[in-house]
Amino acid sequence: MPDTLKQVVTVGVTGASGALLAQKALELLERDSRVARIHLVVTEAGQRLFAEELAIASGDLKQLPGRLLGRPTAKIELLPNKDIGASIASGSYAVDSMIVVPCSMGTLAAIASGVSDDLVSRAADVMLKENRKLVLCVRDTPFSRIHLENMVRAQQAGAVIMPAIPAFYHHPQTIDDLVTQYIFRVLAQINLRQENMYRWTGQPSAKKAEA
Repeated sequence: MPDTLKQVVTVGVTGASGALLAQKALELLERDSRVARIHLVVTEAGQRLFAEELAIASGDLKQLPGRLLGRPTAKIELLPNKDIGASIASGSYAVDSMIVVPCSMGTLAAIASGVSDDLVSRAADVMLKENRKLVLCVRDTPFSRIHLENMVRAQQAGAVIMPAIPAFYHHPQTIDDLVTQYIFRVLAQINLRQENMYRWTGQPSAKKAEA
C-alpha cells in the first residue's frame, strides 16, 4: 500500500485514569501497516498518569514512546503539549484522525468550548473545524450535568464520544482482554478495524428460531 494511502493519526493522552488504554492504542497503531505516522501529545497530567499507573516516569519525553512499547519506534513522534505551533495545530497539515485516550473532563470542556490553550485541545479543535474524525475516550464517573452537556456539545460539533466502558459479551479472562476489545472498538471508529476484534453475531437461540 502506498504511503499516500496510509493514515496519519494523532493520539492525545490526558490525566484521566486509563494509562493502559493509551498504551494499548499506541501499541496497535504502531504495528498497523495502514498507519504511516503517529503524533503523540501527552499533557503534564498524562505524564503523571503513566508514572502512577504504569510506573513509567517521563524523564526525557522523546524516549517515552519507546518506554511505553518496550522497544524503539520511529513511527511515533512525541510533540510537546505546549507547542501550539506544531504541525498538527494547523488544518493545512494532513491528519486523518485523532484519539484522545483517556480524555479528562477538563480536556473535554476545553474541546467543547473551543478553548485551544494547549496542543491537545488545539489539535482536537482542528479536527472538528476540518471535519475530520475525532474520538474522545472520556474517563470519569459519575458524570455531572456539566460533563454531559460538554459531551453533547462536542458530539454536535462532530466528535465521537466513546466512554471507557468495558464490554463483557466476549467473555474476557484478563484485564488485557477488556482493554484490547475496547481499543479495537475505538480504532474501528477511525476506519482501522482490527482482524481479531470480537464481533457479536447474535445468540444461538435467536439464530435457531430464525432457521
